[in-house]
Amino acid sequence: MKKNFRKLERRKKIALIAHDNKKRDLIEWAIHNKIELAKHSLVATGTTGKLVEEALDQPVVKLLSGPLGGDQQIGAMIATGDIDVVFFFFDPMEAQPHDSDVKALLRLAVAWNLPMACDRTTADFLMTSRFMQEEYEYELPNYTHYLSRQI
Repeated sequence: MKKNFRKLERRKKIALIAHDNKKRDLIEWAIHNKIELAKHSLVATGTTGKLVEEALDQPVVKLLSGPLGGDQQIGAMIATGDIDVVFFFFDPMEAQPHDSDVKALLRLAVAWNLPMACDRTTADFLMTSRFMQEEYEYELPNYTHYLSRQI
């Protein structure tokens, strides 16, 4: 069976997402990592994108607000290979009106084997990884068995 690989370039396409109660954490983390984030392309959901752009004085591609489809837009970008890394500071203590969208986005990141951080500590580890500063090639999951299953 042929293996498929994906190469992440030095300049990563980073998705930034944060629930309302976690926006401050994400902004503080982004400011702390401003120099490193400037080396990458940033995409974010609605308000988070606006806040990050203002805090970093760096362009951010802003999608819809999460509950209005932004999470689904990020999920679609993951599925098409247009996102390399996900930083999603989500609030584990509060139900969201779009929980199904959040779950779908997280599932897609895992399904496509993307690096993802959902809290500040993991984000620090991921951001300081040498792989964030160089090309990185990894094996894509093989879903041939799933796509060719009998229905």
